[in-house]
Amino acid sequence: MFLRPSLICRRLCTKVSPCLPDEALSCETEQRCRETLNGNPLPAKASAGVLVTLCTYQGAPSFLYTLRSSKMKGRHKGDISFPGGKCDASDKDVIDTALREAQEELGVSLARSAVWGPMKTITDWTGMVIVPVLAHIGHLEDLSPNPNPQEVESLLMLPLSLARTDSSRGYTSFRHGGRYAYTLPVFRLPGHKVWGLTAMMTDSALSLLFPGSYRSPLSGAPSR
Repeated sequence: MFLRPSLICRRLCTKVSPCLPDEALSCETEQRCRETLNGNPLPAKASAGVLVTLCTYQGAPSFLYTLRSSKMKGRHKGDISFPGGKCDASDKDVIDTALREAQEELGVSLARSAVWGPMKTITDWTGMVIVPVLAHIGHLEDLSPNPNPQEVESLLMLPLSLARTDSSRGYTSFRHGGRYAYTLPVFRLPGHKVWGLTAMMTDSALSLLFPGSYRSPLSGAPSR
């Protein structure tokens, strides 16, 4: 489903998987995740921070994504992404970067206490050092987000229950120079795909939230 800047909702599909119980984002889950993430040191020099955003919407534990405006410059316009951006000299650390960028994009005030911790650092093909930061921002209805129309075309919700289904998960293999190069996860929504680094972060977050029960789409990818 979408939340547009006007906060008018519409469902992407009429058949949605049953909501996971509240335990999916329970205090026990949060404590376990915080303890795990506490072992991930922040890099000495990060290029960007991304807030891997968990929330509850209409009673369903969900991921919150932004659909980037098609009017933006750069190759990521029109992509589905987690809120985030480049580090600023005024940021205390990359966690502050992720929170600042999320506040600018979503139009909500987010406390540092919402952050569970930094996930494993990702270095992209350009050499940018990107730190995903897992956070639970609470009930979206209580936050009344006001997305920045210059950056965000709409907000998109992916219930955790739907993200775990085989029909929503897949993978894409990439070739370079005529040869297999790498495989990345993909999460499907009607009319859209979550792919690239955002899909990698989604996959990692699900593995962290549901250890032992979540099956990554990469587990079904052919070995090369």
